[in-house]
Amino acid sequence: MTDHTYEAVMSRKNDIMQSSLKLDFSKYERGGVEFDYDDMMRDVGLSIEEVISIERSLGVGDTPLLELRNITALARKLAKPGFGASILVKDEACNPSGSFKARRAALSCYDAKRKNYKGVIAATSGNYGAAVASMAARLGLKCIVIQECYDSRFVGQPEILEKQRKCEAFGAEVIQLTVGPELFYYTLRLLEETGFYNASLYTPSAITGIETLGYELALQCKERYGRAPDWVLATHAGGGNLTGTARGIMKAGCEDVNIAAVSVDLSGLSMASDGDFNRKSFTTGHTGFGIPFATLPDRSDVPRNAARALRYMDRYLLVKQGEVFYTTEMLASLEGLERGPAGNTSLAGAFALARELPEEAMIVVQETEY
Repeated sequence: MTDHTYEAVMSRKNDIMQSSLKLDFSKYERGGVEFDYDDMMRDVGLSIEEVISIERSLGVGDTPLLELRNITALARKLAKPGFGASILVKDEACNPSGSFKARRAALSCYDAKRKNYKGVIAATSGNYGAAVASMAARLGLKCIVIQECYDSRFVGQPEILEKQRKCEAFGAEVIQLTVGPELFYYTLRLLEETGFYNASLYTPSAITGIETLGYELALQCKERYGRAPDWVLATHAGGGNLTGTARGIMKAGCEDVNIAAVSVDLSGLSMASDGDFNRKSFTTGHTGFGIPFATLPDRSDVPRNAARALRYMDRYLLVKQGEVFYTTEMLASLEGLERGPAGNTSLAGAFALARELPEEAMIVVQETEY
């Protein structure tokens, strides 16, 4: 009989991970703390053109790049003369599940399908779970989404609870947990019991799926303006968004683009604290995730995290919760775009950065989501 105690399940985690991905992370180890990141990413075995083709077949990607002319005009009004960079946004809310995470989910579910898994499991607060459920439905895979959504008093975060309904609408089974170590424990147990694929946020396939975002926006800028953007801003939590986008920009031949991470400043609040869980208005995109995952990325659910934000980050901008909500209202009232605060975190940073840069500079906010 299988031992399901916490200690026993944790002792089997590497074997469970290898079985749930059919990927042996140990072959990338080079001794001590060193491992071959580039070799791990190459082993996905797909060119950027092949990834684009896979995503297009699932209705993912090719999202519009929009000029935020009214917000740019406001930034220039508040900047000193000659300053106020143009602000553009890649409207990733146009993806099937409403966020850029459809890209990483598309590649994860594709990888599960080609490796003959019957279903996928994702541990997520919301938008990624909805993306995995959406892509699993398109590919005929079963889907389980595990959410960390309650504190010990069983008070839930409204944003996460809302995403439960979206995941279920796509046909996923949703399991809801309290904050703490139980999320990883139950994920491992279910992976072991079901034999499903681990649609982790942090696998090489998941990060490769995001590369098309950076690749697209770089080509869109070159086609429309004849050059790459000066800055690309990404909301930063676990690092996959920034990592994949930056790698895609580089694959488009734009090596000199500055990449900035943007997080909500929740200094002093822990991402895994029961007491802090409901003291914040954000489930992701904040320093409780952003700083720990930037400095020690291998704290994720896979042995080696494919999201390595510090490899690609040129600047780290912090904004306040109130600034993000104000920016959300500003985007709706000035540009007629109702989008959620997760994506608008980076737009809040862009509005501040634009006032530091000359008018001829170009900033791209690389995603919107609801």
